[in-house]
Amino acid sequence: MANKNINEMSFLDHLEDLRWHLIRATLGIVVAATIAAIFYKFIFDVIIFGPTKMDFPTYNGLCQVSKLLGIDDTTFCADKFPFKIQNRTVAGQFSAHIWTSIYAGFIVAFPYVLYQLWSFISPGLRDNERKSSRGFLVVASLLFFTGVLFGYYIITPLSINFLANYQISELISNEFDISSIIAIVRSSAIASGFVFELPILIYFLTKIGMVTPKFLRKYRKYALVIVLILSAVITPPDIASQVIVAIPILILYQISIYISAVVVKNQSRSVGSKQK
Repeated sequence: MANKNINEMSFLDHLEDLRWHLIRATLGIVVAATIAAIFYKFIFDVIIFGPTKMDFPTYNGLCQVSKLLGIDDTTFCADKFPFKIQNRTVAGQFSAHIWTSIYAGFIVAFPYVLYQLWSFISPGLRDNERKSSRGFLVVASLLFFTGVLFGYYIITPLSINFLANYQISELISNEFDISSIIAIVRSSAIASGFVFELPILIYFLTKIGMVTPKFLRKYRKYALVIVLILSAVITPPDIASQVIVAIPILILYQISIYISAVVVKNQSRSVGSKQK
């Protein structure tokens, strides 16, 4: 659409502008998903099914740690997992191909999706707000990809390892459906990606006055409980896995308090300079 001054745009103009940004973001996801669909063998054999193999880097690392500590842990040092992956529906593999490509496309295109969102919001910001938000896309993208990697290399293998070796009877053999494996990898990676955006969320909430450093410090103990509950939800029910997941989230919360404090301090300086 034609460029207009933000103050001259009507509500319908804003809706039209938003529509085009959403279309561009969707096209970015479609392009990335198409590329992922073409390289489906790499996506499935290396990425999706990587944590189902005992030569996965996380298992190798945990095996070495257990040996150094003198722990005889066969779950991380075994030759293979005691389960098979199967498909039990006619369109199961086709659906897995399509939906996995879409999710992979979203992850890869996330910076572009974020750019389209920012392009829609930024014209409504003041010049000083745009300057203070410089680097937003880079930081937000790095946090998201860091979270995705954390979910893929930490949460996913811990979950698969625990659930694959959990047994209530020797009479039962584990034959996991392909959708179950994909769901664990997908939910762990994407959920972690969004959780790692916490500092960005706190930054903007502080900017608009919804939270303060005092508020975050006051309710830190409640945040700890929420973090532990979240860790219990996205990890298998063993204490070690929950602690491993809870630690980086708590670190992110502390970073968020610092960011909130910096934002409030800068806002106070800006108000003070205007009064002078």
